[in-house]
Amino acid sequence: MAPVPLVGLPADRKQIGLHPFQAVGEKYIRAVVDGAGALPVLLPSLAPPLDPAEVLGRLDGLLLTGAYSNIEPHHYGDDGDHVGERDPARDASTLGLIPQAITLGVPVLAICRGLQEVNVALGGRLHPKVHDVPGLADHREDTDEPIGVQYAPAHPVHLAEGGLLARISGGREATVNSLHGQGIRSLGRGLVVEATAPDGLVEAVRLDDPQRFLLAVQWHPEWRVVENPFYLGIFQAFAAACRERAESRTSR
Repeated sequence: MAPVPLVGLPADRKQIGLHPFQAVGEKYIRAVVDGAGALPVLLPSLAPPLDPAEVLGRLDGLLLTGAYSNIEPHHYGDDGDHVGERDPARDASTLGLIPQAITLGVPVLAICRGLQEVNVALGGRLHPKVHDVPGLADHREDTDEPIGVQYAPAHPVHLAEGGLLARISGGREATVNSLHGQGIRSLGRGLVVEATAPDGLVEAVRLDDPQRFLLAVQWHPEWRVVENPFYLGIFQAFAAACRERAESRTSR
């Protein structure tokens, strides 16, 4: 019987009352179970961080989730003011996990903040406020709307010809939700564009290495994943890579 893949999800460090807690959104956990058929393993974001090689050596995949916090700008060479909530413990954990996951061949799926973490970990830069950049649209959700409206389809994305997302969707365009204030300014090393928004903003990237699975998207495919064939296809592609690693890891 094939082993069930173990997928790590780095937690956010959140202050609740007088104590710090480690938290992961349930929709991401459910997407790992329902969309990828894998077993979620929550990874604490501690300061100092856990040893990335020790953590990843026991995992078959890594899911970098979205979050309310933003990466501190000093990580991508920006000396401007920080925008939004901070989570330096998560920054330290994820920015160390990503290059190690690539080295070890651990499949990576990154969502929203996760895409930005991948880009920064590989030397790329971010727009701290996409909506303030001339020529770019406002990609934020309306927080006054019900959650179902916030996560509803918001705009199309153009999918790169011959890319992974084009193969998953079966076409060159898909419609996605949009709930982010920051975005990619310049690409990190080894990344290629998988999707762009109508305003030209990069909406998805992958690692340019056929031997490594790393896909990062700016939208939220975890939202009602089993109801959306495109979103489900993303998790199924990730799951296939995780199963391959699980079989290889357990046979050694």
